[in-house]
Amino acid sequence: MRTTRTFHLIIAIAASAIGLAACGKKESVQSPQIPEIGFVTVNPQAVPIFTELPGRTSAYLVAQVRARADGIVLSRDFVEGSEVRAGQRLYKIDPAPYIAKVDAAKAALAKAEASLITASALAKRDKVLVAASAISEQDYENAVSAERSAAADVAAGKAEVETAQINLRYTDVIAPVTGRTGVSQVTPGAYVQASQATLMDTIQEMDRVYVDVAQASLDGLKLRREIQEGRLTTTGPNAARVTLILEDGREYSHKGTLQFSDVTVDQSTGSVTLRAVFPNPDRVLLPGMFVQARIEKGIDEHAFLVPQVGVTHDQKGQANALVVGGDNKVVARSIVTVGTYGSDWVVDSGLQPGDRVIVQGAGKVRPGMTVKAVPATNAATAMGSSVEPVSRRSPSPGAPVSQSAASGV
Repeated sequence: MRTTRTFHLIIAIAASAIGLAACGKKESVQSPQIPEIGFVTVNPQAVPIFTELPGRTSAYLVAQVRARADGIVLSRDFVEGSEVRAGQRLYKIDPAPYIAKVDAAKAALAKAEASLITASALAKRDKVLVAASAISEQDYENAVSAERSAAADVAAGKAEVETAQINLRYTDVIAPVTGRTGVSQVTPGAYVQASQATLMDTIQEMDRVYVDVAQASLDGLKLRREIQEGRLTTTGPNAARVTLILEDGREYSHKGTLQFSDVTVDQSTGSVTLRAVFPNPDRVLLPGMFVQARIEKGIDEHAFLVPQVGVTHDQKGQANALVVGGDNKVVARSIVTVGTYGSDWVVDSGLQPGDRVIVQGAGKVRPGMTVKAVPATNAATAMGSSVEPVSRRSPSPGAPVSQSAASGV
């Protein structure tokens, strides 16, 4: 009997312990803690708008050196791939046939000049005779006509001499522009022809280079609309700055300027060509290189900068952000981003000045929850509220607002 009582007492104590534990768990569930999140306050500010487009480099000047005289190439007077000056001789073509033509033209001119002297003397004599009625008027007119014909022969002879001398000068093949030569297409001993315009070499000016990029016509249309609505301030025509990103990802040390935008849309691609020019004193840029041109479109005076950790995208690609309302409740906002600036998203719409965007602890809250909001402690996530207006400073390399539209200059 005593053993039975002891057994029942143990069961009662265990049941009491289980009940107390259950009550403690129930009490803890009924008293949840308010989650703490970090936020940044966003306000509109001036942000430079850039576009980054692929392009190709091309030489500022390209001159093909072609034969303008027939003959055998006697010598090549330059080193392939070297810098040459305008007027420098590059090749020497055998001049012997052209020297002979100059001599023949000079001899024909001398003969014409001699004939002119005789004709002039006869005309002068006949003038006296016709005055004395010693010869007929017809004879005098014939003498004057012969004099004029001889004078014309002299003029033609001089032209023949000049033509022969020009052709002789063409045997010295000179550089038409200053620049760098390429691979020589002919060697000494080769036969070249003026009638076939034999290509001998190509010279390219490398002090400056062009960069040609293609801009979608739709992007240009959007850009002009933003300017008309006052949402975008341009830097002015012929003043758009261009930064070049090289094939190795490095930024080119010299800035370029946008020269023009073509007015014709390519029907096959739906794009127009933009051309920028860059100085190239160190010959870093070579014709045909693939580059990325970062073109400054203007300044967006009313952009919001939101750290990237504060923006999410759904399956459809729609950007969203969580905002702390005035009652400390979480509100979901659909936003429109137009690019990035450094580590921040540039938000075009969906936010209001003074909104508190959650950038820390967003994973543990959902819309409608009450939260304890504190300013974000991470300087990197708080950058969106501390960036200086770009209208007063130049953006750091690698931190522009990147879009798919280019300058409408």
